[in-house]
Amino acid sequence: KTTQRFIRFKIEDNGIGIPKEASDKVFSIFQKLHSKPESNGVGMSIVKKIIESYHGEIWYESEVGKGTTFCFHLPLTLKV
Repeated sequence: KTTQRFIRFKIEDNGIGIPKEASDKVFSIFQKLHSKPESNGVGMSIVKKIIESYHGEIWYESEVGKGTTFCFHLPLTLKV
């Protein structure tokens, strides 16, 4: 979706969802929401840093048992 100032992206899944009590961990480095050994807890913190470095914003909406939607927007005037 495009507005006058931003282009907005949404990535949706139908997974287990993120409980509200874990909201402070989602974008924090080395914070995992589960105990899977293949996860190191850095992925979403890196994504957030990249988006913010381009003056964008990231957030999510989630419902336990129904999935999560990650949303982010980047300025239309983005220069790489």
